[in-house]
Amino acid sequence: MAQLDALRTGVSGARAAEIDQGLRAHMNKVYGTMSVGMLITFAAAWALSGLAVTSDPTGATAQISADRYLTDLGYALYASPLKWVVMFAPLAFVFGFSAMINKMSAATAQLVFYAFAAVMGISISSIFLVFTGTSIAQTFLVTSIAFAGLSLWGYTTKKDLSAMGTFLIMGVIGLIVAMVVNLFIQSGPLGMAISALGVLIFAGLTAYDTQQIKTEYIAHAVHGDQEWLGKSAIMGALRLYLDFINMFMFLLQFMGNRE
Repeated sequence: MAQLDALRTGVSGARAAEIDQGLRAHMNKVYGTMSVGMLITFAAAWALSGLAVTSDPTGATAQISADRYLTDLGYALYASPLKWVVMFAPLAFVFGFSAMINKMSAATAQLVFYAFAAVMGISISSIFLVFTGTSIAQTFLVTSIAFAGLSLWGYTTKKDLSAMGTFLIMGVIGLIVAMVVNLFIQSGPLGMAISALGVLIFAGLTAYDTQQIKTEYIAHAVHGDQEWLGKSAIMGALRLYLDFINMFMFLLQFMGNRE
């Protein structure tokens, strides 16, 4: 890509090789941190859903299927006004994290990212109440394959994807607005349209973000900005993590079998 070639202009062969080696280590850290975050999210979601549902009607607060009942914890999380806090907590968390990361050390930023992953797990734990475990696993596998292919393409392509960034971000804003509206009108066709557009938008963001992470690393490595490099892998992991989670959640609307 011409943009990356321009960044390397004037860099010696030895220095360029050092940057390339650092880039590989950087991307490994990005994907590794993201993977740990995903593990925390789904472990938290699965564990919490197990505490929220019981097959024993004694002391249960609400029935959700023929042989499943909400515990007091489940009712608080999914049926009381607290559900709105649970639903929007990750959004508030990620905005706060992005605003404060420049004041954090790399180690603190990593811990905060893992805390965010746990909060996201709490927020999406209801999927284990709504969809079968098999369909969740199948959707996760399909999302993983799609994500890997899109991220690999974003990393290796010579095409500059920066032009699509603004369009995709505008699409995300439009999605959020449409999702909030649909919380109140509960339109099935609008919900399916949102899911379809969500899959496409976050598929594009996966490739775009991967290329941006690569480009930004090279730009800062050329200038030796070590302080930035220490925290950039965490922010890169956050970006790809959000792409994966959103693509998974939107795909689940199509592929998930409901309980």
